[in-house]
Amino acid sequence: ELPLAVLKKPHCFCTWTSSLFNINQQSNKLECAESSSQNHTESFGSTAPADSDHYQVYHTPVLDSRCKERMFLPHRSSSLVALSSFPGAGNTWVRHLIELVTGYYTGSFYFDGSLYNRGFKGEKDYWKSGRSICVKTHESGQKEIEMFDSAILLIRNPYRSLIAEFNRKCAGHLGHATEAQWESKEWPEFVSSYAPWWASHALSWMKFGRRLLVVHYEELQRALLSQLRLIAAFLNITISEERLLCSQSNQDGYFKRPGAQRPSFDPFTPDMRQMIDSFILTVDLALQSRNFSRIPQEYLPR
Repeated sequence: ELPLAVLKKPHCFCTWTSSLFNINQQSNKLECAESSSQNHTESFGSTAPADSDHYQVYHTPVLDSRCKERMFLPHRSSSLVALSSFPGAGNTWVRHLIELVTGYYTGSFYFDGSLYNRGFKGEKDYWKSGRSICVKTHESGQKEIEMFDSAILLIRNPYRSLIAEFNRKCAGHLGHATEAQWESKEWPEFVSSYAPWWASHALSWMKFGRRLLVVHYEELQRALLSQLRLIAAFLNITISEERLLCSQSNQDGYFKRPGAQRPSFDPFTPDMRQMIDSFILTVDLALQSRNFSRIPQEYLPR
């Protein structure tokens, strides 16, 4: 019934995730090879001592239950917090993480039955009810932005966002567009419409948002725990280390699109790339001028 197995021959211990073992850290393959070789030698009667400094750590098939319990806020909040992103930027994933780490449901400006059926119970709640820790929105008009008292602005590489949203439009939250759909006129029309929106969405929230925390999708992937601590602090929620570690071990949730299936050709033409790269630079300059964390270097045009 425990989610973590720790093997130190000849013993195996089952336990909860803890800060002693960073389950996302890559193991040192050389050390593992040496340890494996040593164990193999020992099994044939070698007198070499076992390496007591190394453990093998595994996920069991059991999900960590310490962060499964969620509820609406015990007292309605008079302050509305947006979780704002361009479509395809990972809003559903971040909602999942926020619910795990805080224990409170997130709401939505819209209603998506498939999300509700997957456990996002705040999906049906009126977005202004004040019962949710934050509210998902893709809106980018001044009026809609100013309805919120503060916002987490989630930004993702526009190339990946565009691909993710085109996949969702064509095949739902977990599916992939077909080769024929990538090759159709629907794709270039989609890019010409959505790429400018990627930039205008971020720029509008930076301009009209009253209190803003900028979170980069790629930073969440790279340093999940530190980013979750920043988000919790912004939401004024005290979180336990146990809940944080549990969130790490259950981070994928139900809405991670399986595999990295992509079209067999580069769907972005040189003209598309020139346009998108200019938008990346514009957003990066705006972030820099407002002292927000800048666009990750990995997708700045070179």
